Amino acid sequence: MPEAADNKAHDRTDEIRSTRAPKLREDQIEVLKRYGQTRKTEVGEILFRAGDTSNDFIVVLEGEVEVVDDFAGEARTIGVFREGRFPGELNMLTGQAMYLTAVVRRGGEVLAIPRERLKEVVTEEPALSDIILKAFLARRSYLMRAGVGLRIIGSRHSRDATRLREIAARNRLPHSWIELEDDPEAAEALLERFGAKPSETPVTVWQGEDVLRNPTNVEFARAIGLQVDAPRERTYDLVVVGAGPAGLGASVYGASEGLSTLALESVALGGQAGTSTRIENYLGFPAGLSGFELASRALVQANKFGANTAVPQEAVGLRREDGYYRIELSEGCEVAARSVIAATGARYRRLDVPLLERFEEVSVHYAATEAEVQRCEGEDVAVVGGGNSAGQAAVYLAGRARKVYLLIRGDDLGKSMSRYLVKRVMDAGNVAILANTEVRGLVGEDRLEGLVVEDNRSGEPRTLGARGLFVFIGAEANTSWLQGAVELDERGFVLTGVALDRSALQGEVWQDLSRQPFLLETSLPGVFAAGDVRSGSIKRCASAVGEGSMAVRLVHQYLAHD
Repeated sequence: MPEAADNKAHDRTDEIRSTRAPKLREDQIEVLKRYGQTRKTEVGEILFRAGDTSNDFIVVLEGEVEVVDDFAGEARTIGVFREGRFPGELNMLTGQAMYLTAVVRRGGEVLAIPRERLKEVVTEEPALSDIILKAFLARRSYLMRAGVGLRIIGSRHSRDATRLREIAARNRLPHSWIELEDDPEAAEALLERFGAKPSETPVTVWQGEDVLRNPTNVEFARAIGLQVDAPRERTYDLVVVGAGPAGLGASVYGASEGLSTLALESVALGGQAGTSTRIENYLGFPAGLSGFELASRALVQANKFGANTAVPQEAVGLRREDGYYRIELSEGCEVAARSVIAATGARYRRLDVPLLERFEEVSVHYAATEAEVQRCEGEDVAVVGGGNSAGQAAVYLAGRARKVYLLIRGDDLGKSMSRYLVKRVMDAGNVAILANTEVRGLVGEDRLEGLVVEDNRSGEPRTLGARGLFVFIGAEANTSWLQGAVELDERGFVLTGVALDRSALQGEVWQDLSRQPFLLETSLPGVFAAGDVRSGSIKRCASAVGEGSMAVRLVHQYLAHD
């Protein structure tokens, strides 16, 4: 490791990066001592290393601990932790591998708490839980901006590179994007260092050792320590397909009520809501919270009660066999369940304009996370849509883009957008609202260079010099995996309860039952739907969580009597 910088530099680092959590008081440390053991430390001792998954949670009692990013042997200081402070971030609770290395810079004493006991702290000690969770979430946000951990090397024009960046960004994995076109010589030299060629990109490098050439989503996730695989030799009481608000709610309530529970998610925990930069109308959070924070807190709760999660794992089919359900996965394997909750939500519709496919995953986006925003930072962008998701995206982009055009088909932004969000949009100085405006064409070759838009009253066209297009125009159900298995409405959403046609209930399975479908039950007994995927649902985060918990209560009734 290189020599440490001067003390003033370390003091600044300590203040800015390490003290997001206040210094723990003596009484708080005494509480933590119930969960771990104290031990002496020596200069140069490694407390945890990048790549570790079984390290302890550390509280510094005496001495100093330096945290460094030592990717490929090139170390840089991220933070210094002194008496009463604790290093570490969200991986301590999720079970993922560490991104950084912690080394003792000045000997002393630490309190070491095993990861499993830390989960007890977070769930049993409310005051300490809030301090730890807030610090971990803030540090994860910092690491995302700092570009530590995973390296992804490729071209901005590559769909596969975009796919991998989306997985990393949606799962909030700290990573650094290395663009081939920005500095070809430097990028090629880095590739050569890891035994790869430009023709093999996108290439991912994890911990300076694991090098993957254009991996699949599952290969990529396994390499970086996401919880991809869950035990498949067992039959679960409940498998929840989808881990947005409805799926996470169902997982927490299912596991907490004693059901062996598995949650499957094809991209990232949080679903569509997880891409939201700020949810401000969620009960109990007056200051608002991000979709990632909501998902992270729910994951901690689900883990507390013993729920299993597998991300990314995509369900591609469902069938009933010998009274049980088999969920087919994209890898070719399957999991078995006594009951199923479909919570796969919905995705935004695509614009009906020429050349759209050429620019999708490069310049046309259906989420406004860090991954998408990085590609058009400092440029003009356009947001299409008049709902809350479009408003949240416009406000977020306003802080990073030069100018944001917000395009709505009607003339009243308040018709489908919450009042507080309308005010935020109106107050943003670089957001231009274009009412009665629709996209008619896209301009560019490898990357979007502009939009042709039209006033839908006068028919007058104009061209906007937007380099990024963000689309939030209504929803389509994510129900391809349920085609032919359960009854869907004309738009592809799942029919449940009284909305089911009686002809759908004439099958042999229902004839053996002396009841009608439960409120959220589909045309297959024991298969339920919750959240946005359900026909007639209210497309709101809080209602989705509520439906997830309701579905679990109905699962209990099904398992008890059928």
